[in-house]
Amino acid sequence: MTASRGFLRRAALTVTAGAAALVLTACGGDSDGNSHDMGSMASESGSPKAGSSGKAGAGGHNKADVGFAEEMIQHHRQAVDMAELADSRAASPEVKELATKIKGAQDPEIETMSGWLTAWGEKVPEDMAGMDHDMASGMPGMMSAEDMADLEKASGAAFDEKFLKLMVEHHEGAVEMAETEKAEGKYGPAIDLADDVITAQTAEIEQMNKMLDRS
Repeated sequence: MTASRGFLRRAALTVTAGAAALVLTACGGDSDGNSHDMGSMASESGSPKAGSSGKAGAGGHNKADVGFAEEMIQHHRQAVDMAELADSRAASPEVKELATKIKGAQDPEIETMSGWLTAWGEKVPEDMAGMDHDMASGMPGMMSAEDMADLEKASGAAFDEKFLKLMVEHHEGAVEMAETEKAEGKYGPAIDLADDVITAQTAEIEQMNKMLDRS
């Protein structure tokens, strides 16, 4: 009887231990599940979207990358608007050639950055054509509405000089924005594009300053 009671006691202890293990496992599973659900709820209800916060989001980008793309798209669009004026207003073949080069480089970059924003779930800025350019005057190097109107009214040698002076300022602003992206951005392709902007536009600034010295 003693042996039998001992066997029953050991069996009971084994069952109790097994039940306890099941309870702990279930609790652990519920905890993980609840944690996941809470995280999902927080994400849906209040946390910033990837790319709109300071932390890196999906795709390895951060807030600086988003801001760079949004602002540089608008900055490039204005440069393209300025470059398109040269075709019918510039007197110098060199100015026309430079304007064509600027448009040819910046149009594809606008498309590239627009693609990033779309992939990140961000809104691509509206085209500023026909809008008040002062809306984006907070960006370095952006021309005011008055500057753009004056450029549109100019022609010949006067246009060439005004175009070069304004585009130098515009390029300097783009270089400044690109340097900020290199310092604060995370997304590799955006940093590479910033490098390209700095290299290309610094060279064009030097070229335009030489053209101005000769005028």
